[in-house]
Amino acid sequence: MTTPGHQLADLFVEMTNTHNPDLVDRFVAEDYLNHNDFVADGREANRQFWTVFFAGLPDVSVTREDLVVSGDRVVGRHIYRGTHTGDLMGIPASGRPVEMRSIDIWRVQDGMFVEHWDELNLMQMFQQIGALPSLGGAGAQA
Repeated sequence: MTTPGHQLADLFVEMTNTHNPDLVDRFVAEDYLNHNDFVADGREANRQFWTVFFAGLPDVSVTREDLVVSGDRVVGRHIYRGTHTGDLMGIPASGRPVEMRSIDIWRVQDGMFVEHWDELNLMQMFQQIGALPSLGGAGAQA
């Protein structure tokens, strides 16, 4: 059964894979609360974040690994893959491939995502683009 939560999660994947930040109008509420230090609250801040993200990783694509919808919560596990060929969060292009994983939790109200939490493997992503040194061990990338 397809629920509004499934449809909203599908729009998120579509927005990411088509690099169209204006699709946030279809799934992000205007007063969206974002519990992420890199993204301010609100639909417009979300649009701005994705515009900058797509500039830094212009070939990025996302694959959904899992989706759980329960009540007013939608949980997705995603893998982003792209090449760091543009400025990303103030870090100049490295030309290196990037793989970033996320676990996103959204709260749905009135047919829109109204709140968001996420867990990201940012340390590994910053190591992949050369912004942080590799710490060695399993899964480390040079």
